[in-house]
Amino acid sequence: MNRLIITLVLLASATFYGQEFHGVAVYESKQNLKDMKIESKDMNDQILKEVMEDLKKQFEKTFILNFNKYESTYQEEVKLDIPSKGLSMRTSGSSDDEVTYKNVKSKLKLEEKEFFGKEFLIVDSLKVYNWELQNETKKIGNYTCYKAVSVKKVTKEDVDEYEKQKEKQETSKTSFFTVIEPREQITTVWYTPEIPISQGPGELWGLPGLILEASFNDTIVLCSKIILNPKNKTEIKIPKRGKRVTKKEFDSLIKKQMEKMTNKDGVIEIHMN
Repeated sequence: MNRLIITLVLLASATFYGQEFHGVAVYESKQNLKDMKIESKDMNDQILKEVMEDLKKQFEKTFILNFNKYESTYQEEVKLDIPSKGLSMRTSGSSDDEVTYKNVKSKLKLEEKEFFGKEFLIVDSLKVYNWELQNETKKIGNYTCYKAVSVKKVTKEDVDEYEKQKEKQETSKTSFFTVIEPREQITTVWYTPEIPISQGPGELWGLPGLILEASFNDTIVLCSKIILNPKNKTEIKIPKRGKRVTKKEFDSLIKKQMEKMTNKDGVIEIHMN
């Protein structure tokens, strides 16, 4: 079955890659907040319920993937801000202008990010996924899709970080998040060889077809619209804005900022709007 898929991909690729190929895919993203809990002596049950509903809406986002044969840019769709009744999870450093660029030919990933008023250009290699191709198929829109799964094992670093956060939670007086014991991270996707490009939403890539659906870390991303070879071609612009840093350097900056925001009880303070 897998050999048949690859054969079909090669035949389709010859057709697609024989012409100038580009397109746009729209993705809807939702996140399950089952592991989040909010406790406050100043809010009754009804207000807490409204706050959670508000947070769910904030995690429902629309993203646009512009792509050609080898490149893509992935960016959140700009929307008008809706006043929040409760907590806002957006920090003062986040931005709707953040862009993720992937080049599957050179294995390069670039990310434009803003963090607490400063712009950064994060330079990294594309993440390697050990995809296992499955025999399951299903239709997403008009496209026949095939299932693929990637499993990331728990590392010693994951366990050490869990023990550290668990100790902080046990000694703190207030807690907003439940510390979850590390477990295998399973990424499940559905890709279509009918669009034979090795692209997908966010960091996802590496399959013989465009990824139309993905589920990982309590997040579900689903493609709701595809436009192939539109008349008005969208140029794939390589991100250049911001201070150039590595992924490791950027993660270190975030860690230091979080430490500054952590109170004496080991809890990151979130202020009400």
